[in-house]
Amino acid sequence: MPDVIFDTMVISNFAKVGQLELLRRIYPANAFCSGFVVAEVLRGFRQGHTGLEPLVQLLSDGWPRQDDLSTPAERRLYARISVSLGDGESSCLALAARRGYVFACDDRLARSEAVRLGIPLTGTVGILIKAVRNGVIDLRKANAVLKQMIAAGFYAPMARITREMVEG
Repeated sequence: MPDVIFDTMVISNFAKVGQLELLRRIYPANAFCSGFVVAEVLRGFRQGHTGLEPLVQLLSDGWPRQDDLSTPAERRLYARISVSLGDGESSCLALAARRGYVFACDDRLARSEAVRLGIPLTGTVGILIKAVRNGVIDLRKANAVLKQMIAAGFYAPMARITREMVEG
């Protein structure tokens, strides 16, 4: 299974509804986020988003693993992308482009940039579909989680996941 790098919004969607363990079951040892994403999560927690507390704890325990821009090529790509995107998305895109990660993001502009760069994508709904396909949860549970996420403020591209989406 390829490594995945989470943007702040995707991992926060799972944190806000108490489903971080679901993410860990799907990506037990191959999940990353950038230092910028860690900073965004910590900032959100300090600003009163208490639903992020379990994520803050997991991050301090080393899941997902933090990966940072370390090469000149990664830093140059980050600098170019960050003109139009936030630090979290830009850093994740730069790392995904250079290290072959799947980019987990729901932001339309960031996803467009990923397509332009040839980076494989997933998002919150894609991860729920993957969970059903891998037998981690059933379709009914995936839709219940999606409904909770929508109630918590996630702007989902659809209201429910269908059997056809899972089998497709």
